[in-house]
Amino acid sequence: MKIDVENMKAEISLMENAVYIVKDGELHKILKPETGHGKQIISWQGHKPCNAKLETDIKF
Repeated sequence: MKIDVENMKAEISLMENAVYIVKDGELHKILKPETGHGKQIISWQGHKPCNAKLETDIKF
């Protein structure tokens, strides 16, 4: 990931499966579930993301 602060631009790889959040001009990468199965829940407040919840599922 490359970030150009002066021009407020970021370059990310499209070869990697990932979720990113932009909040107040900053790029945040959200962690993946360790097992590879699960979900991410993003909460919003005042038109901005405020919280991320990561749930992991275990498959047998």
